[in-house]
Amino acid sequence: MIPMTTEQLGMNNSIDDKLDILLIGAGFTGLYQLYHFRKQGYRVHLIDAGSDVGGVWHWNCYPGARVDTHFQIYQYSMPELWEKFDWKERFPNWAQVREYFYFVDKELELSKDITFNSRVQSARWDEKNREWTVYCVGHQPIRARFVIANLGFGAKPHLPAIEGIDTFKGAAHHTGLWPQQGLDMEGKRVAVIGTGSSGVQVAQEAALNAKQVTVFQRSPNYALPMHQQQLSPEDNRRLRKDMPKAFEARGKCFGGFDFDFIPKNAVELSKEERDEGYEALWNAGGFLFWLGNYQDTIFSEESNHYAYQFWRDKVHARVKDPAVAEKLAPAKAPYPFATKRPSLEQWYYEIFNQNNVKLVDMNETPILRLTEKGIETAEGEMEFDIIAFATGFDAVTGGITSIDFRSTENKTFKEVWADGIRTQLGIATAGFPNLLFGYGPQSPAGFCNGPSSAEYQGDLLVELMNYLRDNNITRIEAQPEAQEEWRKLIANFWETTLFPRAKSWYAGANIPGKKVESLNFPLGLPTYISKFKESANQGYTDFALSK
Repeated sequence: MIPMTTEQLGMNNSIDDKLDILLIGAGFTGLYQLYHFRKQGYRVHLIDAGSDVGGVWHWNCYPGARVDTHFQIYQYSMPELWEKFDWKERFPNWAQVREYFYFVDKELELSKDITFNSRVQSARWDEKNREWTVYCVGHQPIRARFVIANLGFGAKPHLPAIEGIDTFKGAAHHTGLWPQQGLDMEGKRVAVIGTGSSGVQVAQEAALNAKQVTVFQRSPNYALPMHQQQLSPEDNRRLRKDMPKAFEARGKCFGGFDFDFIPKNAVELSKEERDEGYEALWNAGGFLFWLGNYQDTIFSEESNHYAYQFWRDKVHARVKDPAVAEKLAPAKAPYPFATKRPSLEQWYYEIFNQNNVKLVDMNETPILRLTEKGIETAEGEMEFDIIAFATGFDAVTGGITSIDFRSTENKTFKEVWADGIRTQLGIATAGFPNLLFGYGPQSPAGFCNGPSSAEYQGDLLVELMNYLRDNNITRIEAQPEAQEEWRKLIANFWETTLFPRAKSWYAGANIPGKKVESLNFPLGLPTYISKFKESANQGYTDFALSK
């Protein structure tokens, strides 16, 4: 396979010849694969619906949008990158994350092999020629031997079915589709519908200068303290010495972070020892109280109760009105602690002490409809200038099912997965030969630090593609029996945890009609890597391979 020249592929981003690999998605995963497949000599090209690199961070620009992973490991582990780039905050905001992606693009010269503003609509498999033809808005059809879709878990924003949703005359936007030019909330009446991560972040920012902020909550977010820090160039230089060790730790830790669960059971500790551990995690900030907690937290109801009560006490200490505090952190946990992705907050709970902020419990006061002027509930109409829909995504599978990929039996992913996801290793589904996906269904994805998943799974996919090339294999397809075993492995582990007790996007419970199941691989990144390497050592016999 002879790589295409820059003149052929990069000058005008036209793609006239068949590619070895077409990548979809210019986030962490797609860009990592582009760089490494190109180094391996493949004819590879990447397309993205956005106008620049960044993936979800190209779209994320709502007020308060920022990373919930500390900067040290929310970046690529390549020294030629992290040794040069200075971060301004421990948890960077969306604008700085974009700066980082622009830096990566320039340093690795990626854009010459990327076509932007090209949203994939459909793809058809040609069995005779063993190639995909991909059809996009904004581009001519593209032919490729292999397609790797890196669409992330937040590619398809979800709007709830609210009566009159199109009648509101003010500004109404989903947080995942926020206007790129921004939206001034100063002096405005703002409604925030939803209390997931984006809802918490928008509400915090709006409360700073909006005339009125009304937060509509269905279930409380067990938000954790961010403990944000501003960073100087000297801070960056000082912290770099620990980064090789942090990068090395990622592949050994459950969530791809540089920390892991405490190898102790909370139920076996005294209250004093247990609370001392909780306090240390709380003061460290970030996700440590979630994914660095005692190892029995997501398995034991008793242990989970201890963690929840500690968290609840912290919230009640910050909210003056006991009735409001009780809605934000009820005496009886609405769902087990740590079974939904928490947000990292900075001053979220303090906003409810302000006169311009109101909390509406949608279980008591549901939204009936939207009107021209605002939102109508059972208590009457509330007028707003801006409505932020922080209502989440058709997570993990939504990006793939929204594209009209057709199987060898002319079925879409939505049809094939109607009664549950079927993949092998979270990278391929029977009936879709030569179509792979990264950071997708039944991979670590939503349970893993994004850059960690991009690199570890990316390296595994490069090894797989090299194996196919070295052995003159032109067709790969998941074996139905193998993907049933993969599905069973995930389902059996899932049932041993407390996760099924929460209605979350982790299980697709936020999307009406979607089968409730674990959308991600919940056994942790180290186990995933081990299972993938086991397949590689056996010559990928869990796939149907043909020359």
